[in-house]
Amino acid sequence: MERGLVHIYCGEGKGKTTCAFGLALRCAGIGERVRIAQFLKGGDSGEVTAIQTFSNVELLRAKQGTKFTFQMNAEEKAQARRDHMQLLHRAFADAQHLRMLVLDEIMAACTTGMVDVEELVTLIQARPQSLELVMTGRNPPQKLLDLADYITEMKKIRHPYDKGIAARRGIER
Repeated sequence: MERGLVHIYCGEGKGKTTCAFGLALRCAGIGERVRIAQFLKGGDSGEVTAIQTFSNVELLRAKQGTKFTFQMNAEEKAQARRDHMQLLHRAFADAQHLRMLVLDEIMAACTTGMVDVEELVTLIQARPQSLELVMTGRNPPQKLLDLADYITEMKKIRHPYDKGIAARRGIER
């Protein structure tokens, strides 16, 4: 089997998750097994609904609270961190049976302290040689950039949100 590479989609622009789900769709479309773990995300979206129609794609999501991490007290943050670390370990479990693993918004999980970067690096380095790994989010830690084979930065030039236009179902969510 081919060697799996590491992709990072980062930056302030739109499209990080879209790119990751596009790769997952491509991989699943040829019959390969794919797992997608979404960190710090909840609710429904078009890509989540669509990807769940594939029997060879497994979607894992963190337990969702009603608060952003900056709104949490110490006890809530500790519980959220435990939940996200558990999700991280579930994502890499039995990875030898996967062709692709997507860690969506893993960078935000790292920068908010929900995921330990050192532990993530250890899991990446110990992954099966054939596993393609895709990570998304803003402000990737240097240790993750150093492991990447692909780094694509999405740059925002203009975005409707700046004019007060909310995310639209089927377009931005």
